[in-house]
Amino acid sequence: MKKLSSEQIENLLTQALSARKASYSPYSGFAVGAAILCDDGTVFRGANLENASYPVGICAERVALFKAVSEGHTRDLAALALCGGKGEAVVFCAPCGMCRQALSEFCGPEFPIIIMNENRKGYTETTLGDLLPGAFSKDVL
Repeated sequence: MKKLSSEQIENLLTQALSARKASYSPYSGFAVGAAILCDDGTVFRGANLENASYPVGICAERVALFKAVSEGHTRDLAALALCGGKGEAVVFCAPCGMCRQALSEFCGPEFPIIIMNENRKGYTETTLGDLLPGAFSKDVL
């Protein structure tokens, strides 16, 4: 796992909290914010976007990832931070399976994922490999 400084982690979590404010979640009320840090210090933020046709919505993690990739950051992603919950509350929420798989296209198993803990009491650090062992990859195609 790449080691981030405590300042980098706190900044990334602050960015995720800020991104959460842009969530469009009228159906679930569960707002999620994500922030992806690139090696050059650039941060891309994303919020979940729901749709009346539920499968059309997209998670905050993939919004941030796709923004980074669409700006040319395909192999220099350094870490992801996320937070989510209803109202002002924050609960521990790890990326869903689709987000884990999407991240695995551009990030290796050591990619750090930082998840804000319930009630904003610190955070949990993990890796993409811990969350998605045996990821499906282009190597099997």
